Amino acid sequence: MESDQRPWGAWFALDRGDGYQVKRIVVNPGQRLSYQTHRQRAEHWIVVAGTATCTVDGETVEVKTGGCVDIGVGTPHRIANLHDEELVIIEVQRGDYLGEDDISRLDDDYGRQ
Repeated sequence: MESDQRPWGAWFALDRGDGYQVKRIVVNPGQRLSYQTHRQRAEHWIVVAGTATCTVDGETVEVKTGGCVDIGVGTPHRIANLHDEELVIIEVQRGDYLGEDDISRLDDDYGRQ
């Protein structure tokens, strides 16, 4: 299966089918992903280890192990790990197109467009 190292951690593809993809996302301590949107997919995050600071459409909440968050198509969102332990999230993507190029970054700590 596919995987990718990122400046904030890594993601690992777990499963993929017609209209869905499942990834394990690992966010290193003190790191966060881009504040971003997707034009063609929705996402559902399940925190399986650690505590995620999730920003969805400008609202920020802490989500502990076992909690989940839904992100609709086109909704700005971000995951941050403000703690000293690794954060692990299972992400279920749903949509007609699930390519990595369906990311519009609104803010990025690493200077990516």
